[in-house]
Amino acid sequence: MTAPLAGDLSALSKLIEATLAGLAEGSTQRSGPVPALHPNALNRTVPTQLFPENGADPAETVRELSSWLAAGAADPAHPSCAGHLHCPPLAIAVAADVAASALNQSLDSWDQAPSATTLETHVLAELAALVGFEPNAAGVITSGGTESNLTGLLLARDSAIATHLGAKASSSGVALAHGRLRIICSEAAHFSVQRAAALLGLGENAVLTVPVDADHRMDLARVAELLAELNTQQLIPAAIVATAGTTDFGAIDPLAELADLAERYGSWLHVDAAYGGGALFSPLLAPTLAGIERAHSVSLDLHKVGWQPIAAGIFLARDAELLSALERTVAYLNPIDDEEAGYPSLLGRSIRTTRRADVFKIAVTLRALGRTGLASLVESCHGLVQYAATHISAHEQLELAAPASLASVVFRYRGNDELNGALRRHLLETGAAVIGRTAFNNQVWLKLTLLNPYATTDDIDGLIKAICTAGLELSRARA
Repeated sequence: MTAPLAGDLSALSKLIEATLAGLAEGSTQRSGPVPALHPNALNRTVPTQLFPENGADPAETVRELSSWLAAGAADPAHPSCAGHLHCPPLAIAVAADVAASALNQSLDSWDQAPSATTLETHVLAELAALVGFEPNAAGVITSGGTESNLTGLLLARDSAIATHLGAKASSSGVALAHGRLRIICSEAAHFSVQRAAALLGLGENAVLTVPVDADHRMDLARVAELLAELNTQQLIPAAIVATAGTTDFGAIDPLAELADLAERYGSWLHVDAAYGGGALFSPLLAPTLAGIERAHSVSLDLHKVGWQPIAAGIFLARDAELLSALERTVAYLNPIDDEEAGYPSLLGRSIRTTRRADVFKIAVTLRALGRTGLASLVESCHGLVQYAATHISAHEQLELAAPASLASVVFRYRGNDELNGALRRHLLETGAAVIGRTAFNNQVWLKLTLLNPYATTDDIDGLIKAICTAGLELSRARA
């Protein structure tokens, strides 16, 4: 079977048309945000002969498999899909992503991605200015918050070893630090902090977690005490990781105060704003991130509060010189004489080599919506979650854990942990709704994360009603 290349635009157009037909067909087979199937049942629907001896018609293949994928997908655009930081992508961003896929640029060298290399530099400059960084800031598009956090902590580790031990970690390794490096973060920080410490050779035990206060923010007094203790023990606080938007409560750590402490003790301040960074688009919410401009590095995720197709992560450093630990010169990618002749390379900005032009969909979105357009989407989601929290608080069957923040609210059905866990699975198995689950005060709690800016208060009322109906039915069945 002949398979056309993407450069054959006529063939590509027909295949995209077949794909859209399959998506439309599959979507009609699912009445809710997820298929009303247990995982074992969904497994039995996988099309047979996925890798046959002889290929099939390309248009029919992409239509059939797109239909199957859509029928069994979680639809983040459905108002009752509210379980995770999983946004419905904007149509314009998806369309732009098609162009990026078709052109298949690779941003590890200029000659593989001339326009995309140029565009990424300009887009990152715009976003760095939004954070409040100076014009000499720099960064890279990443696969998401995990990669961005790993990058930030890699730079923090290398900076600490260079400053305190006068060595270059990339060549000498971390053994010469004799286990003295520490990373401080909140107990509510993303698990990728521990994962990064393990990958960087520091070990997860190098991560010291600090309790949170009543507002779920890092306990500032405890951070100060811990830094003083490390100083007394001659241990090195290589990094403080502040969270701007915790996964469950959307809490924002005291950024300005943490910046003061980082300066006092010579620590790298990395702000994980993968969730809360979206507040920067809103004049109403941006003040909650005051102090972020003083960080050494920042993680953003526009495939959360940015409505981009995955992946659209961003890593920013306040000064391009802070990225020096990532610099690499490879003869077949970015020879020195090419760079001296004016051919720039982004190879030394990323821990990856091959990178697709994810910047293009971001650039198209920023230009098409502008600051006011993105602000309206952010504020719409914030308004919806405030509405949901108010109604949950007033409902006799539900219990609110804390006031809503950003776009998420944590609550539970009045009953035991077993009931709340079963309630969430019941909604999944019936295809009625996708809601989140977390642990708080050693109990099972439920969570709504509302990232559909076009959902309505009626949609929220319907979702809360479905939750309460399911809880009541399960309670009666267990009585």
